[in-house]
Amino acid sequence: MRIGVLGTGNMADALATHWVRAGHEVLIGGRDEGKARRLAARIGGARHGSLRAAAGFGEVALAALPYGVGQEVAAELGAALDGKVLVDCSNPVGPGFRLLTDGGPSAAQRLAAAAPGARVVKAFNLCHEDVWRMDPPVFDGRPLAVPVCGDDSGACALVGELVRDVGCDAVAGGGLERAGLLEATAALFIGLWVGEGADAQAIAPPLAYATGAGAGPEPGAGSEAG
Repeated sequence: MRIGVLGTGNMADALATHWVRAGHEVLIGGRDEGKARRLAARIGGARHGSLRAAAGFGEVALAALPYGVGQEVAAELGAALDGKVLVDCSNPVGPGFRLLTDGGPSAAQRLAAAAPGARVVKAFNLCHEDVWRMDPPVFDGRPLAVPVCGDDSGACALVGELVRDVGCDAVAGGGLERAGLLEATAALFIGLWVGEGADAQAIAPPLAYATGAGAGPEPGAGSEAG
């Protein structure tokens, strides 16, 4: 697969490294082509160029850009993104772990509005870049699950392949309208992890209990009416 990476930061570095190792052709693009060249050299096996060159490079473009910047870049690139699978991994989280979208369209929906010819998919936004640097991201023998949200089934299937190339399991997260739920989850988790030092995983019961159908005692068992 040919993948253009829009951005030269930590997420671009972590994900592009996996995809090059998996045998994909990757071009790193940045406004500062010197940074793109240095990142490509550090990864090894990747090409480098401008943001426009990355947008036009292949079937998939990763928008590894901060919230808001991705929209600006997509609008600047215009038709260069038409027909591309455009992956949004941004998190619109601000001071106090506040969700910057303020109840409006999600970051992914705003990116889609800025690039109406692209097939936008939300993925890779729930973890710190250091998790994505793991080879692979496996915890207690269980691969990390990555929710994927998008309206185009073919685009989601391609992103699912890229998720598996990172060593993770792809999970269907629904249409792009559900991307805001992923972004809100990130804001909640970051606040719990960083702000409170809490184990965010502990807020969810084991799957067997998620719908009340677990193997535990029936509600009320072991108690007597007074």
